[in-house]
Amino acid sequence: MAIVDKPAAIDCGLGHACQFCPQEDICALDKPHHNRVLIENRLAEIDQIILVLANKGGVGKSTVSANLAAGLAQRGFKVGVADADVHGPNQSRFFGFAGERVRLGDSGLATRDYADPSMAQPVKVGSLAFLLENDDTPVVWRDAYKHDFVHHLAGSFDWGPLDFLIVDMPPGTGNELITLCDMLEGANVSALLVTTPQAVALMDSMKAARFCHERGLPIIGAVENMAGMVCPHCAGEIHVFPNADLERSLAEAAVETVARVPLAIELASASDDGVPLVVSAPESPAAKAFASVVEACATLGRADFDGAVARALDDVFAENLESGNLDEALAGLDPSVQADMRNALTQLLGEEATRLHGAVSAGDQKRGQP
Repeated sequence: MAIVDKPAAIDCGLGHACQFCPQEDICALDKPHHNRVLIENRLAEIDQIILVLANKGGVGKSTVSANLAAGLAQRGFKVGVADADVHGPNQSRFFGFAGERVRLGDSGLATRDYADPSMAQPVKVGSLAFLLENDDTPVVWRDAYKHDFVHHLAGSFDWGPLDFLIVDMPPGTGNELITLCDMLEGANVSALLVTTPQAVALMDSMKAARFCHERGLPIIGAVENMAGMVCPHCAGEIHVFPNADLERSLAEAAVETVARVPLAIELASASDDGVPLVVSAPESPAAKAFASVVEACATLGRADFDGAVARALDDVFAENLESGNLDEALAGLDPSVQADMRNALTQLLGEEATRLHGAVSAGDQKRGQP
């Protein structure tokens, strides 16, 4: 019986998947191992991942994703936008990068970085649009290719360290969403639902909410987009869509409405111009409406930071108790006094650790987190 040598489970160190590599045909390393490690390494540098979902198309997921990302960057967070809408990748246009392409380097596929003086950090944008020959090139792919691209989106784009990765999802609960949920098991992932007020959109939103509940995917809340408009002549409020009792239906599904964004020509114009509205017209009613959803997501980032601090201090406390410096400081004391001092210090640090974790837990309960 012939013995076949298995490929060496050694990572090549390149920041892109094997399919992009010119050495793929002759490489003897373990390709599945490399691709798996690549994704794990990317995700390890991302604190929070937010999937912007809707079971229905045309409700404004891309608009919400772009303005949420820009709003978080204005608050000092490091943010990326991953455009997972394979058949309609629009984030390139929403950030003014329509028609631009990216290059492959040793660190992976470059992102396009959107910067503005109002933002403390640039928004890193990754999209299939950067890899297409033309912006109007149709993407006619079966599920296997979509599966691969979702992995490339997370693993091959050079995201770097991020506080938030906002994922602009395609409509529905199909292959892209299932692939992402499987791939992101164990990461800090939450969902943000987007809907419009009419009954047909609400019905589809409930499907997305049920998917999240069945997958155990926490829901930050729902954004009601196109929630009425202000008449330019009389300044009266007009409800464009019939009222389908959206808030009651969402409440029955344990989903909070975190923002109501009006239908506004300046919002559509900002998207077409490639400048998020929260940047181009921050005082407009539509831009102000995004403030509550930005705050809801920023709260997640602060909570994760608080928890990380508490966990880090656990390690510091443990190291102090095992420190050689402590042994030296106690060396001149009577053995019984040494034991008493060590016990007292252990108790003190233990009480402080309990207090810190209790503060984090109380903050989570106040914010409604499990």
